[in-house]
Amino acid sequence: MKTVKIEKGMLYLKFDKETLENLKNQFDLIINVKEDIEFWYARDLQEKLGYKHWESFLDVIKRAMNACENSGFVLEDHFRRVPKMVKLGSGAERSIDDYMLTRYACYLIAQNGDSKSVVYAYK
Repeated sequence: MKTVKIEKGMLYLKFDKETLENLKNQFDLIINVKEDIEFWYARDLQEKLGYKHWESFLDVIKRAMNACENSGFVLEDHFRRVPKMVKLGSGAERSIDDYMLTRYACYLIAQNGDSKSVVYAYK
């Protein structure tokens, strides 16, 4: 479980060890590795963070991208736009946008996400 504290208009959450381990395990379930590089797909992360609509999640990604640039990092090192093929009901496939994300990009997305969401960023 978590404890909640509100101080000076800020919401502070403290998670117990079991909750943190569960969140980390959920995050690790969607990890990808290619050429010894760890990354996550944004559409997989979207689901884990509880966003139903890509458009809403894309707004969060854009805020995270701004935060990345404002921190002095090279955006393309952490957020790489990629096409993803999905099957349609008819059996055909079509290309949709996705992003390959570093761990840092995932952190920024969690930090810039909806504060009303059930899932929260943690260190």
